Amino acid sequence: MSSMVNHLVAEILTLDIKLLASHARLSAATDSEALHDLRTTVRRLRSLLRPLRGLSGVEQLEEAAKAVGQLTTPLRDMEVLAAYLTEHGMTEAARWRTEEVSRAYGQVAQSAELNRLFGMLDQFPGFIRVQQRQHLLRGLRQSIEKTMDKQWKKLSKAMADPAHDRHQLRLLIKRVRYAAEAYPQLSHQSARTQARLKAAQGALGDWHDHLQWLTQAGQQQDLAPCIAGWHLGIVRAEKKADEALKRLGKACFAL
Repeated sequence: MSSMVNHLVAEILTLDIKLLASHARLSAATDSEALHDLRTTVRRLRSLLRPLRGLSGVEQLEEAAKAVGQLTTPLRDMEVLAAYLTEHGMTEAARWRTEEVSRAYGQVAQSAELNRLFGMLDQFPGFIRVQQRQHLLRGLRQSIEKTMDKQWKKLSKAMADPAHDRHQLRLLIKRVRYAAEAYPQLSHQSARTQARLKAAQGALGDWHDHLQWLTQAGQQQDLAPCIAGWHLGIVRAEKKADEALKRLGKACFAL
């Protein structure tokens, strides 16, 4: 148990440092990847915490991380769209979105949601050590393994459903993949499995982007020239996602 607790505390401290670095980059608006890196780190934190539900302080920290994710999702969506528009020569449509995103970086860096998350992260290793001293973490390893096994079974069941929801599958794949990265000593995934998970997640992410863009195009007139291409793009993305899911199913679940 001691080694698992040590691993947990070390992971929390590592993620805290990464968040601080992303926060500094957001404050200075030094690069376009700062927000993405912040969100990825928050996602990894949530994956680390999910199997720990029931421990003191976990639910509050998980809620704080979720709030940061919800705060930054619309901003990241606009950032991705602006990059697409720039790449495809729609400079004016890209310009105002890029400017709006850049102005929002500082707001995110100073947000109550992010400050709350940092405050709770500072306290969390202490909470864990107190519970360790009070012998409240017995069976921690088995509990984490049980949660990870449930995640795999839930993903397998969802993939076996002919009427599966691509959005839900994307979330389930993220949970499985990031949990394995958070607890590598408890994961039995091969390098091939991880590659298949990553490929499926990427293909579903492309589908999700097109779905988001088409939704926005119905509300934002300057995106009208993109609609026809995006309709074609989402069909291709659906096909690629289904192929990636089929390869994942054959490799991991004998579907």
